[in-house]
Amino acid sequence: MKVTWSQILAWRLSRQFVSAADGAGAVAVARRLCGVQAQVASSARLAVAVRSARPDPGEIDRALWSERTLVKTWLMRGGTLHLVPSDQLADYCSALSTLRFWEKGAWLRGQGVTAGEIAAVIDAVPAALGERCLTREELVDAVVARTGDTHLREALASGWGALLKPLSRLGELCYGPPRAGKVTFTTPRSWIAGWPASLPPQEEAGVRLVRAFLGAHGPATPRMFDTWLFGGTAPKAVLKGWFRELAPELTEVEADDGTTLLALTEHLGSLAATAPSSEVHLLPGFDQYILGAPRDLAPLLPPELKARVSRQAGWISPVVVHEGRVAGVWEAKGGDLAVELAAPVPRAPLDAAVSRMRELLGAFSA
Repeated sequence: MKVTWSQILAWRLSRQFVSAADGAGAVAVARRLCGVQAQVASSARLAVAVRSARPDPGEIDRALWSERTLVKTWLMRGGTLHLVPSDQLADYCSALSTLRFWEKGAWLRGQGVTAGEIAAVIDAVPAALGERCLTREELVDAVVARTGDTHLREALASGWGALLKPLSRLGELCYGPPRAGKVTFTTPRSWIAGWPASLPPQEEAGVRLVRAFLGAHGPATPRMFDTWLFGGTAPKAVLKGWFRELAPELTEVEADDGTTLLALTEHLGSLAATAPSSEVHLLPGFDQYILGAPRDLAPLLPPELKARVSRQAGWISPVVVHEGRVAGVWEAKGGDLAVELAAPVPRAPLDAAVSRMRELLGAFSA
């Protein structure tokens, strides 16, 4: 089957609730998108709001801290903060724990710790947390007290949480509700109802993640999936195994640039019936529509715009999307929106998209 990139991008916009803004709330949006990056909380709120039939400024906080249907923790690409449905967290942890970066000498040297010290941290954190929610300072004190290793204090207190990230991948740590303006940490087993006694087999969890990814960010290649989940560092045998297990559900499609991609067979009909998009959308920074694809995917992100979208320190700019393709960037500036276009965009739909984003920014900053 042959498809054009215009069709693929239009299909992704629809599957990701962008075209119709018909997402049924934060959990449904996070489930379909395979997580919402939450390194910048305001961007995560906008990513959900722009896709929602009824945007609700308080919805994410309720889902996280009252209903516990969403969970916040370090996951993809080396440990960026994400919101994922609580009932899917175990799959993410199982799949990501196949890459045990904390056992590598280069990582240990970079953090200034030994293999024995990180093993001690991995043992001490769950025991220190128990069924409690502790601030970073309280957790550091408890771990140092348990290990008797004062050398760990500075590394554990780092704002980036490097020594805690292995715990998140092992399913032993997630964010708890903020307390007096400070983040807290707890364990998924005490926080999430129905948390399993052990993580599911990675062979099963990985297949479920590939299936979910292709349902929102497909058709795609194994490399695209690897880039999104592992940052391009997946264990090759593990990645091949997941795609091999899912093969009976997959069909190869050929894009108009000759790229061979994999699609879920159940989606071929809707993909073939999708017409290229003429829509204009404003998406927030760190949006999954961009993060779900590699930065070198030219049909989505023109090379001349790459530096303006994918910036230093992993910053992903808010974007203007026209016909499924990035056509410019925008920012909230001086109480309004400043748009910088790199390609012609029809004025009326652009004005409508700007107006909608302006309304969302007003509602979500109140």
